[in-house]
Amino acid sequence: MSNVTDFIPHRPPFLFVDEVVSESADGLVARKTWRADEDFYRGHYPGMPITPGVLLCEAVFQTGALFLSRRQVAQGNPASEGVPLLARIGDVRFRNPVFPGETITIEVKQKELVAGFIFMSGSVKSGDKRVLTVEFSVSWKKPEVSDGR
Repeated sequence: MSNVTDFIPHRPPFLFVDEVVSESADGLVARKTWRADEDFYRGHYPGMPITPGVLLCEAVFQTGALFLSRRQVAQGNPASEGVPLLARIGDVRFRNPVFPGETITIEVKQKELVAGFIFMSGSVKSGDKRVLTVEFSVSWKKPEVSDGR
């Protein structure tokens, strides 16, 4: 199976998907192991580090981007022809913390396409433990060249 970075523009230290586990016509399952030496753990609850919820959500959004990009490539379009940009986040529910060293399973599903927006749902588990659920939508955009300002 190809590398995650072949399909999405994210790179370390802001890449939160390690590998694709499986995919179907309407979704994708990925995996991420949170290394204990990740820099953010030094400041996020020192002495009892936990993975920030916003980064867990970002792992879901990157998995969604990976699903959509892989689908574009499967339809004969290069991955560089566009990127899914987050348009809306809703109904995020955090159920359990994730600690350094844990491996999470991330699942995204496409729900519907309306007026150019792709509505998706996402979930994260650590083993059998539910970690979070989130609803989100994205729009597919061609990247614009930035001069860095």
